[in-house]
Amino acid sequence: MRTLVDIPDEQINALAELCERRDQPRAALIREAISEYLARHRRARGTNAFGLWGTGAIDGVNYQRKMRGEW
Repeated sequence: MRTLVDIPDEQINALAELCERRDQPRAALIREAISEYLARHRRARGTNAFGLWGTGAIDGVNYQRKMRGEW
């Protein structure tokens, strides 16, 4: 599917340099960038409900006990 997108000149110039370095067509790099962007946002959306207890070893049950213990 074809799509028209307005891209600022500085981004077009940077993209042209990257195309030259990687020896790839512009369309391929744009598709790759969109795929990476979508993957990153899918991961972020999927983790909204998890990890609310921080990065420690505490799990949901222990977190609940800790919070209730403060009452």
